[in-house]
Amino acid sequence: MRSFADFNGDGVGDLPGLIGKLDYFEWLGVDALWLSPINPSPNKDYGYDVSDYLDVDPALGTMADLDRLIEDAGRRGIRVLLDIVPNHTSDQHPWFSDPEKRDWYVWADRPNNWVSAFGGPAWTQKDGRWYLHNFAPGQPDLNWWNDEVRAEFERILRFWFDRGVAGFRIDVAHGLVKDELLRDNPPATRDDPPPIRRFGQRQVYNSRRPEVHDVFRRWRSIAEEYDPPRVLLGETWVLELADWAAFYGADDELQLAFNFLMATATLDATELRTVVETSLAALPAGAKPVWHGSNHDVSRMATRWCKGDEGKVRLALTMLLTLPGATVLYQGDEIGQEDGVVPPERVLDISGRDPERTPMPWNGEPKGGFTSGESWLPMGEHRRRNVAAQREDPGSVLNLTRELIALKKRLRGPYEPLPASKGGWRYRRDGVVVDLDFNGPRARIEEA
Repeated sequence: MRSFADFNGDGVGDLPGLIGKLDYFEWLGVDALWLSPINPSPNKDYGYDVSDYLDVDPALGTMADLDRLIEDAGRRGIRVLLDIVPNHTSDQHPWFSDPEKRDWYVWADRPNNWVSAFGGPAWTQKDGRWYLHNFAPGQPDLNWWNDEVRAEFERILRFWFDRGVAGFRIDVAHGLVKDELLRDNPPATRDDPPPIRRFGQRQVYNSRRPEVHDVFRRWRSIAEEYDPPRVLLGETWVLELADWAAFYGADDELQLAFNFLMATATLDATELRTVVETSLAALPAGAKPVWHGSNHDVSRMATRWCKGDEGKVRLALTMLLTLPGATVLYQGDEIGQEDGVVPPERVLDISGRDPERTPMPWNGEPKGGFTSGESWLPMGEHRRRNVAAQREDPGSVLNLTRELIALKKRLRGPYEPLPASKGGWRYRRDGVVVDLDFNGPRARIEEA
């Protein structure tokens, strides 16, 4: 959101800027927009530290701007999803300083061994006790064993659903509920994947607790009260397929759950094919997977997977947009945008994620068409790779993405694997054969 389009020239992307690009989304053919957090925030974690769940941050616009976005997007057949952050608040949220709401947060007389995702202990001392923060110290974790917390978030959901918001991407969906006894996590082992080993422990007590499914069953019942039903899309950072598939429940929890096995894989035919086929097999009947290659937390796929190789970008987009289920493209994926270069004096993020958050390049002008002022993060390489230049080129990555989105809307059948040579991956859907050659790299689609 902050890096998409700036309307007022302050260098920060905003809701009016987004409204001004709705014709672009309609041309591209997307069905929905997921916005990063728009709530008021002190921005220690750039919106993921919320200080008011029922308003819009003035730096991003107004409630009237949001209403207009929902209305104008709806006329184009595009739904708007917001980001909700229920795992933690900002330490500047009024709840955190309210003595009557002290039990709304996780406190302990002495810290256990849990570690923060941003490094170091997950506990900070305050007023003689310790509060939990699985992220930054300025992001205290909420206590989801407290029925008042659950009731308050149900009210928050309804507030936004009543305004026409089509659904939510749920931040840290896997981690809301913590072990009630606050037991130490066991150490990681050599057999654990790298994302687990980097924490030095298996995070079995500070996330992935079974009680979280009770929360989502309740949220799903609320979502189903609306016509059309609102969408719950989970950030389910789990790497065990059974755990991931469990978030769909019996079609009574999340409708969609991000698959991070794909996002953490390499661009390798065997590895990705295995992820896809085992994931599809693990899902309950009728459930739809979610595929993505980039987001605001991981290096862009054009950099991480493709090392700037346009042939690999085309292959990755073809894969993502022809598999069954939902595809989420991060802004700029459609043009093959790479991570930007952020010099030390411009670094803002506490966890090194600035390069994948540099602004969207709309044209080849000095400010990239993003802003008339000084952008909050520096522009990446944009004179060659930008929307305006690619839109005029029928053979560009952008026009390929548009064609693939149109094809995706037509494909409704199941995934059928086909024989392929080494380094290749072939499958069929609805009579369309997708031939991915990772050696080339090359992607070809044929009508069978």
